[in-house]
Amino acid sequence: MAGMDPMHFLELAGVLLAAGVVSGLLAGLFGVGGGAVIVPVLFQLFGVIGVPDALRMQLAVGTSLAVIIPTSIRSFMTHRARGAVDEALLKAWALPVIGGVLLGSWLASFAPPAVFKLVFVFVAWATAIKLGFGKASWTIANDIPKEPGRSIIGGVTGLLSALMGIGGGSIVNLVMSFCNRPIHQSVATASGVGVLISIPGAIGFMAAGWSKMGELPPLSIGYVSLIGAALIMPTSVYVAPIGARLAHRLPKRTLEIVFALFLALMGLRFLVSLI
Repeated sequence: MAGMDPMHFLELAGVLLAAGVVSGLLAGLFGVGGGAVIVPVLFQLFGVIGVPDALRMQLAVGTSLAVIIPTSIRSFMTHRARGAVDEALLKAWALPVIGGVLLGSWLASFAPPAVFKLVFVFVAWATAIKLGFGKASWTIANDIPKEPGRSIIGGVTGLLSALMGIGGGSIVNLVMSFCNRPIHQSVATASGVGVLISIPGAIGFMAAGWSKMGELPPLSIGYVSLIGAALIMPTSVYVAPIGARLAHRLPKRTLEIVFALFLALMGLRFLVSLI
């Protein structure tokens, strides 16, 4: 970020603050950490300030994971206060999710940017199709599987979320929907999974990018930009409870359609970047 004139910096700061507002609303509304918004925005901004293409996606993902730590925590606290979180399921997923996140962070140290983008597109579109066109009959089980299936789901959720830079809300909502769980419970439980993903994920991406410090922007710790995180965090934390309260007022179908459209657009964005 060195070398930018003051007006250019103010423009970038304004975009990051706006991304914080949107990510905060998404965190509360859909139980996601807002990474699906933050990653595309940071990917573009890091290109503007000259971050090498080979490192841009990893830096966007790592910074996103750091940003969604406070929004996930605040969203989870709001949903938990309403008694909507399946805490037994959350506890069962805790260790597998964290294990998957650490594996994803390790992969970030050598995987090419295309891997991150393809994972983003696949998960985003799969979720959008299910939510946008799915019917009540589109289920694979009457409930979340018992062990070892439950742990496998948790591990895969952690791995894919770490590679996407998200709090796992998209994946948890998809899984719980296929397992006949109501959308409001899915959103609430997903907010808790976001806490389990974001904290070890941010630490893991710091470690993964440690050897690249000389090629990354000033005030970066590994693949986490402290400036990017500092500009997005305040607004996202402030707005997250508003989104959570709104989620409990909207009908199920409205939540599903809006979330599906959003994910479809974000997936298209990264698919285009691969062409």
